[in-house]
Amino acid sequence: MKKCFWIGVLLGVVFLCAGCKKEYANGEVVVFNWGEYIDEDVIKMFEEEYDIEVVYDEFTENEDMYPLINIGEVNYDVVCPSDYMVSRMIQEGLLAELNYDNIPNIKNIDPEYLKSAEEFDPGNRYAVPYCWGTVGILYNKTMVDEEITSWSAIFDEKYSQNILMIDSVRDGMGIALKYLGYSMNTDKESELEEAKQLLIKQRPLVQGYFVDEVRNKMIGEEAAIGVIYSGEAIYTQRENENLVYVVPEEGSNVWIDGWVIPKNAKNKENAEKWINFMCREDIALMNFEEITYSTPNKAARELIEDEDIKNSKVAFPDAETLQRCEAFRYLESGVEELYMEKWNEMKAMQN
Repeated sequence: MKKCFWIGVLLGVVFLCAGCKKEYANGEVVVFNWGEYIDEDVIKMFEEEYDIEVVYDEFTENEDMYPLINIGEVNYDVVCPSDYMVSRMIQEGLLAELNYDNIPNIKNIDPEYLKSAEEFDPGNRYAVPYCWGTVGILYNKTMVDEEITSWSAIFDEKYSQNILMIDSVRDGMGIALKYLGYSMNTDKESELEEAKQLLIKQRPLVQGYFVDEVRNKMIGEEAAIGVIYSGEAIYTQRENENLVYVVPEEGSNVWIDGWVIPKNAKNKENAEKWINFMCREDIALMNFEEITYSTPNKAARELIEDEDIKNSKVAFPDAETLQRCEAFRYLESGVEELYMEKWNEMKAMQN
């Protein structure tokens, strides 16, 4: 009897809570985005303005996101992959074409970035640029005895256990390839093997392999040098004035992340409303000020009040810097697996 009584009470609480849940007149939109890659107030604003519930999930790497979209067990409505992954998803027929009648705020995106996006999305049929940036070195000028300008610093024994390496296949392999003078998109196994051997040699020098954690560790001066995305670097410099960001002289990766809609999305129109909302200048500005990743939204950039940020070469690098950078391309079947194989072999090595 007691058991039945408590079951009844618990069921009553469940039904009471269910009754308290806000009902959204226009359904939902299921969003899959990078971690810490949006101003959370923007999500609430979207829900209030459109009366659409946002179901929000996060991922840490393109290679973690892709299998979930490919398998299709979760019907995400809008996702934010990087350039080379967008290209792969287009080629594999995983994406739906966008209806730009529902995305009039596309007018705010700088034509320069739409043109760049055509390299991985011909005709801008599937993706709308959200953020962009570079990969580089963040160093603490009080913890090193030189001005760092080269990738050689992260392979230098004098910084042993003071180096934070990025935990990403394409970025990690790409850095080694660039330092060796090769393309970040090479399909030559001999060059990939050489990059792997360089990373194996580097491994005893590395304090750890991280993505998001680099930011706080560098702010807290737990390491002298870290490989980091430019947007994260801007945030760290606000918190610690001793930190300097540089795109190494050998070159690096320049990337664009964009909103796409999976072909199996259940709420395509709501997804297009979401993308249109992200392209609104005030919303793009809110996101830029919160996450500090460079915005391709020309109208939003004009609203930036801080002149130092507006003219920052970290947020908005000059042409000379970009000329020595390279965008990742989708590598044909077999080559992608080769990158992963080499990276995993390196990670499996004991120090």
